[in-house]
Amino acid sequence: MAEQLPEYRRPWYHRWAGLLGEPRRRWRSLDDKQRRRANAVLKVLLVLVVLYISWPLGVLVAVLFGANYLDPYIPERAAWSRRALIPTIIGVIAITYPFYSGNLGTMKLFGAYPDVNTAVIMGVYVIMAIGLNIVVGYAGLLDLGYVAFYAMGAYTCAWFASVQFANHKIHFGATGVASTTPGIHINIWLLVLIAGIITAFIGIMIGLPTLRLRGDYLAIVTLGFGEILPQVANNGDSLGGFNVTNGPNGITPIDAPGIFGTSFQTGSGTFFTGPRLYFWFVLILVAITVFCSLRLRDSRLGRAWIAIREDETAAAAMGVPLMRTKTWAYATGAFFGGVAGAYFASFKSSTFPNDFNFNISAFILSMVILGGMGNVWGVMFGAAFLAYLNQEGLANIGHQLNQTFGTHLEVPLYQFGIYGAIIVLVMLIRPEGLIPSARRRAEFHEGVHDTPLYDTQHE
Repeated sequence: MAEQLPEYRRPWYHRWAGLLGEPRRRWRSLDDKQRRRANAVLKVLLVLVVLYISWPLGVLVAVLFGANYLDPYIPERAAWSRRALIPTIIGVIAITYPFYSGNLGTMKLFGAYPDVNTAVIMGVYVIMAIGLNIVVGYAGLLDLGYVAFYAMGAYTCAWFASVQFANHKIHFGATGVASTTPGIHINIWLLVLIAGIITAFIGIMIGLPTLRLRGDYLAIVTLGFGEILPQVANNGDSLGGFNVTNGPNGITPIDAPGIFGTSFQTGSGTFFTGPRLYFWFVLILVAITVFCSLRLRDSRLGRAWIAIREDETAAAAMGVPLMRTKTWAYATGAFFGGVAGAYFASFKSSTFPNDFNFNISAFILSMVILGGMGNVWGVMFGAAFLAYLNQEGLANIGHQLNQTFGTHLEVPLYQFGIYGAIIVLVMLIRPEGLIPSARRRAEFHEGVHDTPLYDTQHE
């Protein structure tokens, strides 16, 4: 056994790692009553910090903590109400956000609250993060090429809702498109569903030969798949003599969705404006995604995914069909990636190859890790937070810092370094994520090795 070095001879990073790990060790040493008290104190401190940054956010966090505190006191016969309390509060606040977002003032350091267009992009990222969470968080399959499904969904929408194929003239349910417009123009809502189905089918085709691999080998294969699609899109202006993707020039404009004859591009009056319609319908897509994810998690298939994640060999021994179960996870995640890509392409009215590089895959995976793999609510928080930082937050932080210290920092240029630092910090202090599932929290903090086994106690 190697001799343990004295403290003064250890490398500096060992000492820092010990300091970062000390709170976790002390937390594990507390009994249940002490943990509850410490948890209450930490929640109060968090509310005070958030109140300092922004009083509306602080009030929201306090309300959510209060609802969580009241949860055990709701009668068991109202179990559905217990489960729906916090989601209902969040849903009401989200639906009404366009009406009060401009009156919230500013946050310390972060500046203005996200506008409605930014909130739409946040919703798209939430859908993608939940889809990837099914693959990574539920089934434990490390996918580094998720952006490929996002790209396929976007290009599916672009092909069938633009003038890309101008030699054809096909119109089916498109809103706000003149009948004389060349090209293929299919209803966007139908295309969102078609894009999801196509990407799910391609996910099955890709998954069947690759999901026999495990761990790093699977990650490398999915990384290669994620790199191939952007290259095909970038050089797709001459594939076998056909202009499929319009190359680096992308496909633009893309038709906007519509409802009851009203195009989201123009809106209707001062109430149903375009940004509000885009926002409300991305909320509907998010709600559907959350519902499907939760139902799948609690289903027989979801339990099989979790069994594979925990121990693939044991799952196979218990009769779980590994390939079929993994393929279902991969296809389901691909479906939601395609849905998000199609809606985002319609919202942005364009799609370009540069929108689908590896950074997007890493970015979405960071959202899942930050929020807490396996927990839908944690993943939603991680996705919304990082998407906000990417769209507005970092620019606002840079503006605040430059005004305060007279510097000229371009903070968004360091975005991936900042995201990496956030993930490293979270992994050191709270490796299960900010809002982990109960199972994952137990794995990290209440494992079987926290206390000595019986025979070691009495030897």
